[in-house]
Amino acid sequence: MHNSDNSILDRLAIRELVENWVLWRDARLWDRFRTVWHPEGRMMATWFQGGYEEFIRVSQEGFERGVRILHFLGGTTADIAGDRAIAQTKMKIEQRAPVDGVLCDVTCTGRFYDFLERRQGRWGLVLRQPIYEKDRIDPVDPAARLKLDADLLAKFPEGYRHLAYLQTRIGYAVKRDMPGHDGPELKALYARGARWLQGGAP
Repeated sequence: MHNSDNSILDRLAIRELVENWVLWRDARLWDRFRTVWHPEGRMMATWFQGGYEEFIRVSQEGFERGVRILHFLGGTTADIAGDRAIAQTKMKIEQRAPVDGVLCDVTCTGRFYDFLERRQGRWGLVLRQPIYEKDRIDPVDPAARLKLDADLLAKFPEGYRHLAYLQTRIGYAVKRDMPGHDGPELKALYARGARWLQGGAP
């Protein structure tokens, strides 16, 4: 098999892994969801940072409390260096929750930035770091009146300001230095990705 054929197969496997993450996570098919990770795999999100088993636990606990988060995917690109890869995938995060007594939907647009490694022939996630580029909040009832606390809203980065506002209102402690559309956090993430492809730590 030619190297170009191997590259295509790797890209297909990576794309399938990215799609499986979203489908199995949102469907709460946790046994299948576990298969996309390597044992030390870590998930970073606005509301959670830690190992994937802990992510599963808190996601399930949140669902049982009424937390509703869904993901949608766009295009994927992957930089592959031997048995390591960085994949970037356009995505949207949607969350529905009451905000100050008004049921709202938040939509956040960004990218999944994934550190992947092939071990014993299988690609798996070592680290997922989303990039949050822009978001908005809308009342589910278009006739409802929603007035946000401007001081609280201003405390969060522009790329996930409304998502963080909603998550804070329902009791989550939100990380405030996630990578966005630009800035030092994004540049630092790109540098980490380059080091990963060269054999460094994620």
